[in-house]
Amino acid sequence: MTNVVRIKHTSGAKQRVENAHKIMGLANTFSNQLEGIFNEWAKVKVTDREVKKLIQLALCPNKETFDLIKKGAEDEISTLFKNTVEDAFAYAMISDTQQMDTTKGTLFGAYNAVTGYYQNVRNYKNDEAKLQSIVLGGTAQLKSQKAFELCTAFALDGAEILNLN
Repeated sequence: MTNVVRIKHTSGAKQRVENAHKIMGLANTFSNQLEGIFNEWAKVKVTDREVKKLIQLALCPNKETFDLIKKGAEDEISTLFKNTVEDAFAYAMISDTQQMDTTKGTLFGAYNAVTGYYQNVRNYKNDEAKLQSIVLGGTAQLKSQKAFELCTAFALDGAEILNLN
C-alpha cells in the first residue's frame, strides 16, 4: 500500500478529495488497531497442534469437510485439502519469517501462516489471479478473514474454540 489516491480534476473533485481524506483516515485508524491486535497475538503462545488446527479450520472449504474435521475423520478428508493444510503448516514451521520471536509458537504466527501461505507458497495462474485472490475478495482474502476470526476467538477463549480432543 502506498497511501496514494488519484482524483480526476472534474466537477465533484472537491467531494472526492474529502472522501479520500475520510477513507485514508479510516485506513490509518484501522491499521493502528490491527497493529495493537497483532502485538497482543504475538504474546499468546500456541502449540504446533493448535497451529495446525487453526490452519485446518481457516482453510476449510465447506461444511462437509468441517464436519469431518470435527469428528476427527482425517482419512475421509480430500487429499487436495490435506495437502493444502500441510503446505500452510510447513510454511508455519520452516519459513524464516515464522521463526521470529513474534511469530514462532504464537497466535500471530498462526495467523501469519495462513496469510503467508497465500502470499508466498500457493501458485497462481498469473499475477492478476493472485491479486484477485488476496486483495479483491477472492479465496485468499476470505480464508485470511476466517483465520482472523479464529485467532480473535482463540485470543479471547483459548484452545477450547478448536475442540481439540
